[in-house]
Amino acid sequence: MDYKIATKCVQAGYTPKNGEPRILPIVQSTTYKYDSSEEMGDLFDLKASGYFYTRLQNPTNDAVAAKIAALEGGVAAMLTSSGQAANFYALFNLCSAGDHIVASSAIYGGTFNLIGVTMKKMGIEATFVDPRATAEELEAAFRPNTRAVFAETISNPSLVVLDIEKFANAAHKHGVPLVVDNTFPTPVNCRPFEFGADIVTHSTTKYMDGHATAVGGAIVDSGNFDWLAHTDKFPGLTTPDESYHGVNYAKDFGKAAFITKATAQIMRDLGSIQSPQNAFLLNLGLETLALRMKQHCANAEKISAWLANDPRVSWVSYPALPDSPDHEVAKKYMPNGTCGVISFGVKGGREAATRFMDSLRLAAIVTHVADARTCVLHPASTTHRQMNDEQLVACGISADLIRLSIGIEDADDIIADLDQALAKA
Repeated sequence: MDYKIATKCVQAGYTPKNGEPRILPIVQSTTYKYDSSEEMGDLFDLKASGYFYTRLQNPTNDAVAAKIAALEGGVAAMLTSSGQAANFYALFNLCSAGDHIVASSAIYGGTFNLIGVTMKKMGIEATFVDPRATAEELEAAFRPNTRAVFAETISNPSLVVLDIEKFANAAHKHGVPLVVDNTFPTPVNCRPFEFGADIVTHSTTKYMDGHATAVGGAIVDSGNFDWLAHTDKFPGLTTPDESYHGVNYAKDFGKAAFITKATAQIMRDLGSIQSPQNAFLLNLGLETLALRMKQHCANAEKISAWLANDPRVSWVSYPALPDSPDHEVAKKYMPNGTCGVISFGVKGGREAATRFMDSLRLAAIVTHVADARTCVLHPASTTHRQMNDEQLVACGISADLIRLSIGIEDADDIIADLDQALAKA
């Protein structure tokens, strides 16, 4: 039976059998016992499924990954130690030295740096494009060696809503997958696979966990991209892997090829696994995700409208506002709500923004976003401070931009806190 999203948040991923624990257990073990060397050998040869070392897989992690796959409508998923690791693994599973990525310029600063600096050192080039680029401008970014397109469904912190179908069409025209980070809307508000995306990533640290308790990430595969139709572009997936005695992921694992390779090869070698304890905490957060997203969005819609009408505020960016340039795109892809993050500027520039933030009482200044508590950050001097002025402009970040992450407190209390802080700005 295909349950609705709120039911999947609670029930998907783990179904106990008779006499088994009702709640997902934490399998706090690094290793697993087998009765024979042959059984263990079959696991290492990928001839049998099972567990042999938690650096690759763990039962607790797999249950939570299966829940996230169900929420996104994917065929398989894997957990990573952070959202940054999820984005790196997803792209590195597709690319090697000499390859090229087309990426949206409006993405989280750490991911921009990962793609534009660190992966460049590995011989993987990138071309960054405006997420609002025309189809022609997007087309011009591709090269013969392009192997992936990457973007965020709602950009952090500029809150640009991605036209998923436009980016998916461009990617597929060139025979490469579209990878999208769906952290901000979550699958409760946006299901990228339904609009042509091929692979979805998450920083589960944010709304999925929802309580700022556990860092983590996830990669979900739609199972829709035909790797064998593009053998020349993805030899890692379509030709024998000599490190596993010649296994061919696309031929041997079909729709599970991408996640199998990411687990058996990339996680094996780089090891950024999420701990079972963190996966357990993540699962607790997922159980209330659908409830919390409704409250986050309802609060943010009320507060963004209040900010937009306050003369002390110079501008407000929130996709649900009627005058947002992304309002219609958001209605198409996220008709039930976007996220609880608002970007805005305070009149008086950076100094006024600093006074405003320092005067807040309920909202806390933290290097975090998207959890139950209202929090605030100045990206240009924190999460994006590694960028130069030109890069900040390309990412849609001005010097006065304040990222306000609306929690699930009473909206009137949040407004009262903003009001008294603006009076001191």
